[in-house]
Amino acid sequence: MWITIGGITKEGHWDENGAGKGEKMKAEEFRATLGGNEPPVGLPAPMEALWWDAQGDWARAHGLVDELETAEGMAVHAYLHRKEGEAWNADYWYKRAGDRFRRETLEAEWEALVEGLN
Repeated sequence: MWITIGGITKEGHWDENGAGKGEKMKAEEFRATLGGNEPPVGLPAPMEALWWDAQGDWARAHGLVDELETAEGMAVHAYLHRKEGEAWNADYWYKRAGDRFRRETLEAEWEALVEGLN
């Protein structure tokens, strides 16, 4: 699969669940795309969800990971419910995904997810 990052197209390989198998976008490359109108083509669903979250579109972000049964998807799902203020729902997803990305602040957790999923 080819992905476009800041106007540069490169090859990356992801399965349908967003699990990476090849070259991934670096965190700083991902952050550089946040000023655009659309996420880079070919992003795995958990990363696309983080992109939409950074744009302030919680519902769109949640829709991408709501039924995603991967550790990465569930980690982003947990973060989104924590951000929403539903601690009980976030805790459910943290139990399923593990809490290796959980941080004291939401901003730090978003950064940990971006760094850890890239």
